[in-house]
Amino acid sequence: MLPIRYAEKICYTFIAIIGDPLNLVAIVILSRGKCGLSNCTTRYLVAMAAADLLVVITDVILWKISRYYFPWSFLDITPVCCVTYVLSRVTTDCSVWFTVTFTFDRFVAICWEKLKTKYCTGRTAAVVLETSCILLSSKNIPFYFTFEPGYIIDNVLWYCVPIPAYYTDPRWMGFDSFDTVLTPLLPFAVILLLNALTVRHILVASRVRKRLRGESKGGNGSDPEMESRRKSVILLFTISGSYILLWLVIVIDFIYYSITGINPSDYSDSLDQFTKVGFILRNLSCCTNTFIYGVTQSKFREQLKSVVKYPVTSIVQLINKQND
Repeated sequence: MLPIRYAEKICYTFIAIIGDPLNLVAIVILSRGKCGLSNCTTRYLVAMAAADLLVVITDVILWKISRYYFPWSFLDITPVCCVTYVLSRVTTDCSVWFTVTFTFDRFVAICWEKLKTKYCTGRTAAVVLETSCILLSSKNIPFYFTFEPGYIIDNVLWYCVPIPAYYTDPRWMGFDSFDTVLTPLLPFAVILLLNALTVRHILVASRVRKRLRGESKGGNGSDPEMESRRKSVILLFTISGSYILLWLVIVIDFIYYSITGINPSDYSDSLDQFTKVGFILRNLSCCTNTFIYGVTQSKFREQLKSVVKYPVTSIVQLINKQND
């Protein structure tokens, strides 16, 4: 078991080191509004980056790697680690469901022209994101009561150990199933469905537009509308595809223990390692969107270059002024 523990420490440390800077850079660049994206899309992407940033802080840094580097610290006091766990669940749910709301927004923008002007606005995006955050925060409050102290030393409660009833009491088992269906099973299904409908609509629309433009006979004229849709779809599919791939192990694990009825605390070493790999991949998903923006969005790359060059040029200018 030691090798997987060391691997966890290395992986989570790596995620903590790169996750916060990447998401901060994405928030700064997207918030400037110079990436050629609509106000609505920008709000969703900024919210997703902010949620990913908070996941890295709460789940990776405060909940996981703090135990490797700062054992028996303030963070390990039972009430504190209970709050930390609830916050990590809230931020993780927000990260997932912000991806779902973004996917639905792009689905409406591409497939529902009549609804697009009313739904795909910055104000609607703000309402959807705020409502999602409030509902998901409320849903995760019961997790505070799923732990008990592991040790009591000088009347101080230390560590968070799951209460036995969480895996045996029908009420807690029902809550656990509801929680896992809500994140990530339902988002899986919704994203796959919306992407399938989007692809179907684009294929049909593309054939119709080609016939109308006379390109079915070999014409090569450009179509600005289809080019715009192509860029939007590439961004949509890379973000949602990344989520699906990196959460797949967690979904498989849930399906497995739901069918077999095995308590995760009773897993064999191999199953336990499989689950831990799933959590590592899940947290890694919080670091991928900035790379996706850089690969798929040329204007984002330009803004990223300017952000990277700014400290260097500022230092050079300062040195030149001192020399003068």
